[in-house]
Amino acid sequence: MSLADLTPGERRQIRPAPTPRFVEPMKAVLTDERFSDPAWVFERKLDGIRCIAIKSNGAVRLLSRNDLSLNGRYPEVAAALERDRADDVVVDGEVVAFEGSRTSFAKLARRGRERVAVFLYVFDMMHLEGHDIRGLPLRARKRLLRRALDFVGPVRLTPYRNRDGEALYREACRKGWEGLIAKRADSTYTSERSRDWLKFKCSAEQELVVGGFTAPKGSRVELGALLVGYFEDGRLRYAGKVGTGFDRETLRDLSRRLRPLRRERSPFVEADLRGRDVTWVEPKLVVQVGFSEWTRDGRLRHPRFLGLRDDKDAREVVRERAAAAS
Repeated sequence: MSLADLTPGERRQIRPAPTPRFVEPMKAVLTDERFSDPAWVFERKLDGIRCIAIKSNGAVRLLSRNDLSLNGRYPEVAAALERDRADDVVVDGEVVAFEGSRTSFAKLARRGRERVAVFLYVFDMMHLEGHDIRGLPLRARKRLLRRALDFVGPVRLTPYRNRDGEALYREACRKGWEGLIAKRADSTYTSERSRDWLKFKCSAEQELVVGGFTAPKGSRVELGALLVGYFEDGRLRYAGKVGTGFDRETLRDLSRRLRPLRRERSPFVEADLRGRDVTWVEPKLVVQVGFSEWTRDGRLRHPRFLGLRDDKDAREVVRERAAAAS
């Protein structure tokens, strides 16, 4: 299928445009609601790094959600797209690594220290054949995407279901997946967080900002636990200590990154934080943290370190709160 196969009504929803240098990705809203609806499609939520892939005149650029190049980090993905027959395209997807049948951000974060196979799961298309197609409904964009790329090697098409979200959500949680993304089938692609895309999470995790660390104890090296938080109205709020999920190499890497960020006073807005063994740091380093739930006083219960994130600015890190689908 090409643009020539679009209906007259669909053709009116696209416009000629040069291949963009970057497209700000569309983001989903977290919700506690679970539903089935023929007007929505449901995809597996992938636990990896968001990737905007742009191909023009045979050259491929892989970009993170904050416009950092990923070509050097995932050269096999770039090479596969270079070999693909498609050109003049912009697609949206997620780079992932697998732990068994589950995508694992923690394993992806170990890339560079050990051999980790990665894959790009593509789920949307924003530009094709000299046209901006973001004004098309999602189902039309997915039809174009399915035919435009060859999906060989590490590049794969993200499967989806058309209506039965509740059954797929139960299956996702039973298999240990992170959750689902529900997407309104007639939605356009907008470069913002939108209720047209909703997150159904099976497990709790999110990005948080490091504001300090404790001294190591016993056989621990470099540091003990990370003090993490999130921004609210421009101020860093404390969310708790993360003391598990590290190996020795990760602790050394964190210590190296945090050492030049040291400061005298706590960056957290809470005035009652104390600790003789705490080293405060500028709140610039972003980490991915898994946890069981938020407590009533806004702290993480059973937090565990999953990996570093350099694809999001610290000031963008806020506490994810569930919103109703409506």
